[in-house]
Amino acid sequence: MRRNIAAGNWKMNTSLEEGMQLASEVVNMATAEVVKDIDILLIAPFTHLTSLQKIVGEAKNIFLGAQNCHEADSGAYTGEISAPMLKAIGVKYVVLGHSERREYFAESHALLASKTDTVLRHGMTPVFCCGEKLEIREQNKHFELVEAQIRESLFHLSADQMKKVVIAYEPVWAIGTGVTASAEQAQEMHAFIRKTIANKYSQSLADSISILYGGSVKAANANEIFGGADVDGGLVGGASLQSREFVEIAKAF
Repeated sequence: MRRNIAAGNWKMNTSLEEGMQLASEVVNMATAEVVKDIDILLIAPFTHLTSLQKIVGEAKNIFLGAQNCHEADSGAYTGEISAPMLKAIGVKYVVLGHSERREYFAESHALLASKTDTVLRHGMTPVFCCGEKLEIREQNKHFELVEAQIRESLFHLSADQMKKVVIAYEPVWAIGTGVTASAEQAQEMHAFIRKTIANKYSQSLADSISILYGGSVKAANANEIFGGADVDGGLVGGASLQSREFVEIAKAF
């Protein structure tokens, strides 16, 4: 059975002190208030992860995530962070292929395939991001693009590997803009992604994979978005920097 997930992507925000305070508030609120069995991810800057692990501790269904990792296990890659480094400090999830990484750092399908292999090899869960820019949607090529992103970065995986991946659909035109895909648009794409996976592997495997929506998710719209049959949660950006807002999103399932 696939999991419902509320994943907070802090991006390049918060000092260590601010991050520890935010994590403490989320853990305390979620422990007291989130009654449904969902996974909550705190996807924090690399500099915070070791300290936050002490806060997350053994909290039920609350996990640390990293925002990226290098495809190599070690080597002369100044400024990069490896999967073994993340694994050693208790990171469980790694975001790969976020639209900002694709846009600003030119991450290709082939590179993301390699990173996915690395994350899986070290026993962590990739949160693989896909999604289209506004001009692609206006050209009615959004299904074609998302299918290509998934096919070229994930479809080399075995069935056993694929079922360990979480997918996050993020329409780029809705990230940080205040514009949110309608619940119908979100469900339509999520259903398409699940069908694409089923066509390659099997319906039962596709039905086991969590697919998240990312793009201006807020407490005010989370319940409607999460109501889609194929929407299993959210990859939350700005709203995850506010503890009360983020916990309310987690309570929206």
